[in-house]
Amino acid sequence: MKFISWNVNGLRACMKPKTDDDGKVISKGFEAYFKDLDADFFCLQETKMQAGQLDLQFPGYTSYWNYADKKGYSGTAIFARHEPMSVAYGMGIDDHDHEGRVITLEYADFYLVCVYTPNSQDGLRRLDYRMKWEDDFRNFLLALNDKKPVIVCGDMNVAHEEIDIKNPKTNRHNAGFTDEEREKMTVLLNSGFTDTFRLLHPDEVKYSWWSYRFRAREKNAGWRIDYFLTSNSLQPRITAAEIHNEVFGSDHCPVELQLK
Repeated sequence: MKFISWNVNGLRACMKPKTDDDGKVISKGFEAYFKDLDADFFCLQETKMQAGQLDLQFPGYTSYWNYADKKGYSGTAIFARHEPMSVAYGMGIDDHDHEGRVITLEYADFYLVCVYTPNSQDGLRRLDYRMKWEDDFRNFLLALNDKKPVIVCGDMNVAHEEIDIKNPKTNRHNAGFTDEEREKMTVLLNSGFTDTFRLLHPDEVKYSWWSYRFRAREKNAGWRIDYFLTSNSLQPRITAAEIHNEVFGSDHCPVELQLK
């Protein structure tokens, strides 16, 4: 089974092919990448959409959407080839469930959770909320894991270790690389989850997000903040975990997990 996760930073904008000043194609557009990557499950974050704004369907897939109350903000989606036993939106916690950040599909032998973790924002003005989110989301995952294994993917808005960020020293107190956020990821992993990319690529430096400023992607001054985590019990089934930094169209690139 092949899983893809991608923060598209506005799905409608990501749909359009893009060229550089010389007319060279730098992004083929979402539909072309969707077909090229050919996944059983294709999870999206930051769709920035409301219901009815885009009629996007792919033969053989059913789509599930969680929209934020606020227009043009946040939002998640999953395209699935396999019909789930159940579908849930959010965590069942009112404080967290108005921004379209979580979708859970239940299957016979696992749960698939697509998440767009809140950003702590400039000046860390949302860090306290983020800390509450982290605790509640971890408890949500652990409750699922008590029933069956969990696959969780998405933009988790934290570079966990120094290897996961180009400039760790200068970014240490910035959103996404604070000691507090990194510690919450450590606690989550220590509670029974595996960072699949780091499991298979313990020393590889590869990023999944680059700022639009300062030609960061051209310089590969990036962060690895997009993940596939699995319950530790799924480790024997993990066959591949990749970061597709050859794919453009967003400030993030897709990440991949394969299970046997």
